[in-house]
Amino acid sequence: MAKTPPAAADAPVLDDPVDAPAEGHAARARFALRWPAPLLRLRGRLARLPLPRLALSKKTMLIGAAAVLGVGAAGAAVYALWPAEPEWPRTPVVRHKTKRPKMAAAASSASAAMAAASQASAALAQAPVASGPENPMDRLQRRLGEVMGGGARLQPDGPGEWRLTGHAGAAASAVAARAHGEHGAASRSNGASEERVASRSAPVHGSGTQLPWSYEGPGGPDNWGRLRPEYAKCASGTRQSPIDLREGIQVQLEPVKFEYRPGRFGVIDTGHTVQVNVAPGNFIEVMGRRFELQQFHFHRPSEERIDGKQFDMEVHLVHKDAQGRLAVVAVLLERGSAQAVVQSVWNNLPLEKGEEQAAATDLDPQLLLPAERSYYAYMGSLTTPPCSEGVLWMVMKKPVPVSPEQVGIFARLYPMNARPVQASGGRLIKESSAQ
Repeated sequence: MAKTPPAAADAPVLDDPVDAPAEGHAARARFALRWPAPLLRLRGRLARLPLPRLALSKKTMLIGAAAVLGVGAAGAAVYALWPAEPEWPRTPVVRHKTKRPKMAAAASSASAAMAAASQASAALAQAPVASGPENPMDRLQRRLGEVMGGGARLQPDGPGEWRLTGHAGAAASAVAARAHGEHGAASRSNGASEERVASRSAPVHGSGTQLPWSYEGPGGPDNWGRLRPEYAKCASGTRQSPIDLREGIQVQLEPVKFEYRPGRFGVIDTGHTVQVNVAPGNFIEVMGRRFELQQFHFHRPSEERIDGKQFDMEVHLVHKDAQGRLAVVAVLLERGSAQAVVQSVWNNLPLEKGEEQAAATDLDPQLLLPAERSYYAYMGSLTTPPCSEGVLWMVMKKPVPVSPEQVGIFARLYPMNARPVQASGGRLIKESSAQ
């Protein structure tokens, strides 16, 4: 007997007729799913299997409902009657963040800056309020007070000059700062110059600063011996120059033999005087010794005095012998006619301090000497620091004339550069007869 195939209605067919679209409408594609043949056969077999039937009585259903409700009620009762757990204190969780070094440094700098700003604000709050811009001299005074202490004072001390003073124990800290400044110059390489020029002015840093020597103010003659250890003789020496030549013993002193000759020369403004460096070959002979002329320089007014009389100017001709001993011939200058050698020196004055101006002409030092060669002789010292003693002095008794204009030229450079007279200390002064 042939098996009857499943009804065609139970299987999906893809060849179902497609309704034609109405006129004026676009045709739509319609698709139908065609099941694979194995699935179609499986579906047919499942449809023929008998389905199990479960017959539940009312009693069974009530027992099941009661069981479900009982379990729920029991759970609710247990939840309600279970003792509550104690609430433990919670420990806050601290999260440690690693700070970057740059951030830490920036924070530290910011803290330091805030602290400094706070201190500055406090200082400004305590400081008096200025009514206007700070005066330059007040600012300098304040800075000196900070560096040298509250005792430092800057006070006027003459035209173009200020005096800086400190505590009594720091007298060496005072400085006279001239408006035109101090310029130093080196002495001649042979070391025979009487004019031992100090170095240029040094800035003030405290009580240990060495001040340059000068002719007035804190660096003046009264303080030379305290400025530097090597200047001690200026204060403690017993044979110092210049002196007032009085009550000399008149004797037949041997004449000084001058062997001067014309030669080239150079002029230098040392910062303390005008000095003329001469060429070698000029000598004097006296007391059995031979000295060579090293240089000559000028002072105003004269340093030596004769019976209390002081002259307009003075020239010192500095000599040295082979053993290094010094001899100075002092020529006094007074107003009168023009002096040829002095004019030659003025004509070659340098434009800058400390720079030697070489002259294009010759100079004869002998023209500086008076016609009469009588003199005073005594043992003394240099008249400038370091005030070394053991110097033979020969002071010409007769002055040499110079014109008022020549005196005025030097006075414009150095109004006063003469050391005060020193105590004679019982020294023997010899006075020669006319030669």
